[in-house]
Amino acid sequence: MAAMSEQPGRYQRSFSGMVGAMVVLLVVVIGFVVFRAVNRNDVENPVKPIDISQPVEYAREQANFPLLAPDELPEGWIATSVRFGGSGRQQTWHLGMLTEDQKYVGLEQQQETVDDMVEQHVDEEAERGDDVEIDGETWQTFTDEDDDLALVRETPEVTTLVVGRVDQETLEELLATLR
Repeated sequence: MAAMSEQPGRYQRSFSGMVGAMVVLLVVVIGFVVFRAVNRNDVENPVKPIDISQPVEYAREQANFPLLAPDELPEGWIATSVRFGGSGRQQTWHLGMLTEDQKYVGLEQQQETVDDMVEQHVDEEAERGDDVEIDGETWQTFTDEDDDLALVRETPEVTTLVVGRVDQETLEELLATLR
């Protein structure tokens, strides 16, 4: 069995030694943070705007319902996704946009019932609010617990839904641009 020395180690532990080590560590961390701040490359916004003019033109030619799309998006808005699909009675139209505040707004048209559209694009447990009159048309309102708001209108040809985590005025601003 090896004998243990009763003499203290070469380095004495003291409060001032601990404070000195913490100061050195703090200087190193601050130096790293400053270095990263100076050499940082800000990440570009990954959302790229798309041109919707050709997809809208094509979809209007193919749709068997009055397809709605903006001639021009509201100021500061960008289109981020567009999709037309289906055949026969089951055609669908989707236009995704970001407002100038980077909030998503979607326009959906499908030959489905209001309940199916709301369940699919808002929430299965969305609550119906008061109807609103916009440009002489009656729109149903729906909200969910995530603060999504949807305006929905059903005609014999198609159900139209606009949805987003925005206020009603923002959705109405979009509706005013649809043709």
